[in-house]
Amino acid sequence: MYTWEDRARAQSEKNQSLTLRPENTAGVVRAYIEHQLGETGQLHKLFYIGPQFRRERPQKGRYRQFFQIGAEVIGPPHSGSESPLRDAEILEMLASLLDSLGITGWTLRLNSVGSAADRPVYLARLRDALAPVVGQLCADCQRRAVTNPLRVLDCKVPGDQPLIETLPRIADSLDESSRAHFNAVCAALDAAAVPYTLDHRLVRGLDYYTRTTFEFTHGGLGAQNALLGGGRYDGLSESLGGPRAPGIGFAIGQDRLILTLEAQQKSLPTRADAFIAPIGDAQNPAALALARELRRALLPGADTVDNGLRIELGDGSFRVRKSMEIADKLARHIVLLGEDELQSGILTVKNFSTGQQTKISRDALAAHLLAGRARPNIKEG
Repeated sequence: MYTWEDRARAQSEKNQSLTLRPENTAGVVRAYIEHQLGETGQLHKLFYIGPQFRRERPQKGRYRQFFQIGAEVIGPPHSGSESPLRDAEILEMLASLLDSLGITGWTLRLNSVGSAADRPVYLARLRDALAPVVGQLCADCQRRAVTNPLRVLDCKVPGDQPLIETLPRIADSLDESSRAHFNAVCAALDAAAVPYTLDHRLVRGLDYYTRTTFEFTHGGLGAQNALLGGGRYDGLSESLGGPRAPGIGFAIGQDRLILTLEAQQKSLPTRADAFIAPIGDAQNPAALALARELRRALLPGADTVDNGLRIELGDGSFRVRKSMEIADKLARHIVLLGEDELQSGILTVKNFSTGQQTKISRDALAAHLLAGRARPNIKEG
C-alpha cells in the first residue's frame, strides 16, 4: 500500500492520511479469511475488476492509476489448491483467452521462485554476488540491491544485462519439493501443448510469492512488454493471521490489453473473408442467416466460437454485377445466394485473388473460407 499525508488541503483543515492499493491479491486473501471461506473446505475461484495505483514514473501502458482484471484460486490444501495442476490449468486458461481474443505472437515466460524455505538461501547467494558489482549497476538496481535484491533480475537497462546474466539462478537454490512441483507444472503444459519459455530471471516484486511465477508478454507493447502476470502465494494467508490456504492468481492490465488489441487490429487484413450476395430481395433473410452461421464458425478441433470469419452482407436489390464490384473491394470471396442455391444447398463461390469460381456445399463453406484465410491474397499487398 502507498500511504502518505495529504498536505494539499486548506491550512484550516487537518492533514488527511491517504492510502492507495497497488494490487488486489492481499485484499482478496483478507476477504477469504474474514468471511471464513476456508471452513467450506472447497476450492474458491474468485475474480475482480478495478483500479490500482503505482508510484513509478508513467510509461506507455503503465500509468499511475491503472485498471486490472484478475482472478485468484485459493483454498485449503485438501481441496487441491497447492497442486501443480492448478498452476497449469490457470496458464492453459489464459493462453486460450488470448487466443480467443485474436491476440497472436504472445509468449508465456515461466519460472519458479521457490518456497519460503528456498528464498533466504537464494537471497544470501544473490547478495554475496551483488556486493562486488553493485556499484557498476544503474541507480535503481543499486537501491534494489538493498531493499529487494530479486528486483535486480528484472532490470531492463541494456548496460546492466551482462552483469545480471552472471548472477546466481534461483533454480539452483530450489529444494527437491519445489523442483518437483515446477517440473509437474511444465509436464502438464507440455501435455496440453501450451507453449512456454523458461526464464530464470522472471521474479515477482512482492515477498509473498512462492514457486510458480509467470508472465505473458507481447512484442506490440515495447520495452515494458508484460501483458499479464501472476504466480503462487502459498504462505500469504498464514502471514495475515488466517488458516493455511495455498493459492495462485493473475492480473491483466486493462490498459496494456487494449494497446495490444489495437496493435493487433492494425496488423489484421483489411478485407473480409466473404461477401454474401443475395439474389433478389426474397433472399435477404436467408443471406442474414448464412452470415450469422459463418460468423459463428468453429475452427477445426476448436470448442469455442472462433473470432473468425469476417463477413460482409449485400442486399437483394443489387444486381449481380454491382454485388461483384462491391465484393471485389471488400472481400476475398463472393458467395452468391439465390433460390437455386437455397434449394440445392450448393453455393456459388468466387475467389477474387485467383478468379476461380466453384460450387461448394453449404456444409463445407465455412471450412473452405477458413482454409482460404491461410493463403495470402495478392490484392492485399
